[in-house]
Amino acid sequence: MLKLGVVGYGYWGPNIVRNFASQAGCEVVTVCDKNPKAMAQVRSRHPGVRASDNSDDVTTSPDIDAVAIVTPVSTHYELAKRALENGKHVFVEKPFTATSAQAQELIELAERQRLTLMVDHTFLFCGAVRKIKELVDEGVLGPLYYYDSMRVNLGLFQHDVNVIWDLAPHDLSVIDHLIGLDPEGVVATGGAHLNGFADVAYITLYFPKNIIAHINVNWLSPVKVRTTLVGGQRKMLVWNDLEPAEKIKVYDKGVEAGTRQGVYDLLMSYRSGDMWAPRVDQTEALELETRYFLECVASGKTPINDGRAGLRVVRMLEAADLSLKHRRDIALSRRTRVVGAPPSVPPAPVAAAAEPARSRFVAA
Repeated sequence: MLKLGVVGYGYWGPNIVRNFASQAGCEVVTVCDKNPKAMAQVRSRHPGVRASDNSDDVTTSPDIDAVAIVTPVSTHYELAKRALENGKHVFVEKPFTATSAQAQELIELAERQRLTLMVDHTFLFCGAVRKIKELVDEGVLGPLYYYDSMRVNLGLFQHDVNVIWDLAPHDLSVIDHLIGLDPEGVVATGGAHLNGFADVAYITLYFPKNIIAHINVNWLSPVKVRTTLVGGQRKMLVWNDLEPAEKIKVYDKGVEAGTRQGVYDLLMSYRSGDMWAPRVDQTEALELETRYFLECVASGKTPINDGRAGLRVVRMLEAADLSLKHRRDIALSRRTRVVGAPPSVPPAPVAAAAEPARSRFVAA
C-alpha cells in the first residue's frame, strides 16, 4: 500500500485527491493547504485524511512514500526538491518548473535517488489523444504536416503566470508526445490587457521534417473553444474536446503535387474521401494517469510524462516567453520611430553579434 501526501487543495487538488484515493494500492494520508476553507473541505470530504497547513508534514514525513504537488508553478521546485531529498516519489502539476535549470536539477536528483518523477500532463491520458497517437504511430495520417490548436475561453485569469504558461502546456505536451522531435524554432506574439501578464498569445513552432505547429491561447474569448487540427500527407483529423460524442473526426482529404510539361510546372490533385469518427475511450484521464503513476512507482518503469518530458515543455515555454518579449520590444521601438521626431543624426550601423551557442531550438 503506497502512502501518498498531497500539497495543494485549490482548483485541481480535489481531483488529484479523489483519483488517488480511488486507486487500489494507494492511501491518501495527508493533504496540505494554507487556506483554512480548503482544509475544512478536506475534513468534510475525506474524514480519514489528515489535514495540515504545513507542507513539511507531507514532504518530510517518514509515513509518506510519494508526494503529489498541486500548487502554483513558482513553488514546484522547492517542494519537489524537498520531497525527493527525503526519498519521496513525486507527481507534480504542469508546468513542471518555472525554469529549465530547476527542471534539470530535479531530474538529476530523482535519478540519483532512484525515484519516480512524473509531470501531470493529463491530456496524454485522455481517450482522444491516445487515439490520435495510435493513428500517428500506425501511419494512418501519413507523415505529419501540421498541428493547429485553439484553446480559448473567458478566464480563469492567473496572477503568477501568463496565458502561455497557463494554457499552452496542454498542447505542448501533446505536440511533444505526437511529433517526438525538438523544435528548431519558436515564435510567439501576444498582448497584455488587464493585469500585466499576456492574456492573448499565438505560438508557432518549427520542427524538423517540415512539421509546423501553431497554438492560439486566450483568456479573453467570449466562448470556450478546444479545437485541434492535425494534418498529414494521407489523412487529416479534427479533435473537438468539447464534443460529447464524436471527439475525433478523421477525413480522407488531402492534396498531392504532381508535375506536367507545359505552362505549369506543378499540378495540384485534390482528394476528398470519407469521414469517420473512431471510438474514443471515455475513461477519465486523471484516473488512468494516477493509476499509471502507481504502476511506474511499483515497477520502476520510466513514465512517458517523466521529468525529461516536463523539461522539454518548459524549454518551449521559455522560448515562447523570450520571443514574446523580443517582439513586444520591437513593436514598441517601431511605434516610437513612427510617432516620435526623426533623429537628427542617422544611427550608426550595428556591428554583427557573435554567433550564440547553439541550443535545442531558437526563440525568434
